[in-house]
Amino acid sequence: MPGPLTGISVLDFTAVVSGPFATMFLADQGADVLKIEPIGGDSVRRSGAPVDKAGEFSALFISSNRGKRSLSIDIKSDAGRVVLAKLVARADVVVQNFRPGAMERLGLGPEQLRARDPRLIYVSISGVGDTGPYVKKRVYDPIIQGLSGFADIQSQAVTNRPQMIRTIVADKTTSIFTAQAVSSALYAREKTGHGDHIQIAMLDVMISYLWPEGMAQYTVVGAEAPAAGPNDRPDLVFKTTDGYITAGTLSDSEWQGFCRASGDPELAADARFATQLSRSANATARIHKMAEYIAQRSTAEWLQRLDANDVPCAPILRRGEIIGNEQVVARKLITEFDQPGVGRVRQPKPAARFERSEAEIGGPAPRVGEHSRDVLLDLGYSAGDIDKMIADKVVRVAASEGGASVSIK
Repeated sequence: MPGPLTGISVLDFTAVVSGPFATMFLADQGADVLKIEPIGGDSVRRSGAPVDKAGEFSALFISSNRGKRSLSIDIKSDAGRVVLAKLVARADVVVQNFRPGAMERLGLGPEQLRARDPRLIYVSISGVGDTGPYVKKRVYDPIIQGLSGFADIQSQAVTNRPQMIRTIVADKTTSIFTAQAVSSALYAREKTGHGDHIQIAMLDVMISYLWPEGMAQYTVVGAEAPAAGPNDRPDLVFKTTDGYITAGTLSDSEWQGFCRASGDPELAADARFATQLSRSANATARIHKMAEYIAQRSTAEWLQRLDANDVPCAPILRRGEIIGNEQVVARKLITEFDQPGVGRVRQPKPAARFERSEAEIGGPAPRVGEHSRDVLLDLGYSAGDIDKMIADKVVRVAASEGGASVSIK
């Protein structure tokens, strides 16, 4: 069966990660995503060491743009604007993450485009929104980690120095919120006949994401309390004799299971840990006590003991161990396909699994302008018209336009 978004046309004006990752999810679910790239290509193509000889692909670009088509065009040129107007007229969704006001100056703002087509769904992704004193700031993931409280939550023990999470969590979380919002807008359009303008700011997303437990002390108005320091509760990383595991003992049954697994009958009698409330109040002591026991046996032995007593647990995998992990392999979470110019690449399969409308990786990431000629021909331009645009540097086509067979397993 085709994906749930088959038949939906998406114009993707985004760059870096927050937008491209979002539209990639839409492509996985069947949407036709046309990536609009500048003549030089998305800057993320050159993020880190290239993985191809031509220097067009980085691993990050592949993992954020698989399954899309690419039109490389100068959107500031008169001819480029004409092309884009024709593409917008056919689109269901337009997604952009330019700084506020940039698309309006190009004649591609939400009011300008939706005045022509009220059914259009227009998505604006920004760092901090379009109001407030930070509007003109150049924003990347660490800026949002600093503003949203994530760096504070990661603060070092003893020094209380804030730390960044070592992945672009704000960019990628914003992508997920964006893809979900687009699906909701498409559903609403089916009922009302009207599109929408969706505005998503990375700061808004991350404060919303952090709030349930990260801002618990500030949830009840008038009962605010200082946030706990990093020494107040250690993390749940436990060292064994040969590695690391994690384990949880939130409920009574889980704690009792851990006590049995420890082999120490005295542990269950410790009044500090007898109830869920007392275990929470004495969390630091409880976690340190667990660490003392766990340090005495191997990872395999502890996992066997904890599983036997129905205690949540898992090995803490190094990244090089994830691909071969038995659960990952059993679920067939990682797939492979041929990325032209690069070779065989790995990607995670789409996480949302549909029983009827299957989501699947639609193919490799495109070369810069790989589909420029096909897109223009489909819009009614002649071969001569296209050659002139190429000569005028309005449009770029891939160095080699031959098709490439792609196998995905």
